[in-house]
Amino acid sequence: MDTLEKVCSIVNERFELSDLNLTEDTTWDEIGADSIDLVDLISAVEDTFGISIPDEAIENLKTIGDVAAYIDSL
Repeated sequence: MDTLEKVCSIVNERFELSDLNLTEDTTWDEIGADSIDLVDLISAVEDTFGISIPDEAIENLKTIGDVAAYIDSL
């Protein structure tokens, strides 16, 4: 499973979106995530990948693909 697939899996699990086809271009608005949801999601991503994402980087993560690309850049 590549990074994008893992991130999509985390999003599906957190937001129970099994019927939604997530892509790298899916935005947080499209899945109905507010700022609290995003904090929870980022925490799950950090735990899964064993990383820490600084707050200033989170502001630039607008899509699922952005999160995957950030992880891959580490």
